[in-house]
Amino acid sequence: MTRLGICSVTLRGLDPDRVIAAVAGAGLECVEWGGDVHVPPGDEDTARRVRDATVDAGLAVASYGSYYRAGHGDPEEFDAVLRSAVALGAPRVRIWAGATGTRETPPAGRRAVVEDTRRAAALAADAGVELAYEFHRNTLTDGADHTLRLLAEVDRAEVATYWQPPVDMPDAEALKGLDALGDRIAAVHAFSWWPGTTRLPLTARAPLWRGVFERLSAHRAAGSGGGPPLDVLLEFVPGDDERLLPREAATLRALAAAGCSPPRPFP
Repeated sequence: MTRLGICSVTLRGLDPDRVIAAVAGAGLECVEWGGDVHVPPGDEDTARRVRDATVDAGLAVASYGSYYRAGHGDPEEFDAVLRSAVALGAPRVRIWAGATGTRETPPAGRRAVVEDTRRAAALAADAGVELAYEFHRNTLTDGADHTLRLLAEVDRAEVATYWQPPVDMPDAEALKGLDALGDRIAAVHAFSWWPGTTRLPLTARAPLWRGVFERLSAHRAAGSGGGPPLDVLLEFVPGDDERLLPREAATLRALAAAGCSPPRPFP
């Protein structure tokens, strides 16, 4: 029902081969390869090499973590993103919903995000790839309700969203947003920040993450139960210290086990 992995940006300072070795050694299952360092947009040779190395290590390519901002910049940049995603064998591309928050974005800017997302989604669908928005402040997905509104305006079934705990939001409120997004969630970025962007071990917010896994399990149980697994991806570790990855991966597995078995009825 869930697949545990990592965002390669967590280990941004390592080359792809060392990332793969670290991820496999930590007992994780998949990698979201980032477009900032490890798999640059348009570099299809690198994408293919990283894909082959990932699969050879017994791991899956979860997604391509692009930094394409819909409605903001040159639309042709998405062509390079999509080429790399296809060469990487990524079933999903993460994109960003503009470059300003919901309240700061004028109507014309919002229309540009919606229209560009539709254009990108059509291109991606032709290549057998889905899209999902980064769930992040300073974009049009800066809250669960705002994200649902944007997805409704885009109105493409192959466009979903990520989820992560918003900065400085208490657990109960964060989980309420997760509930609201429900089956529109394609993947989750897992980390424990508090206060602000202070990076803590996952254990520091264990109740939150147990609640996340409970809800993900309940959502899947309430639906058809089919489809691909939902990816929960470690993003950031304290001090960006690669030596902490085995510990954080073990914590993630323990939290998943505690939250997903047995599933509770979805409220």
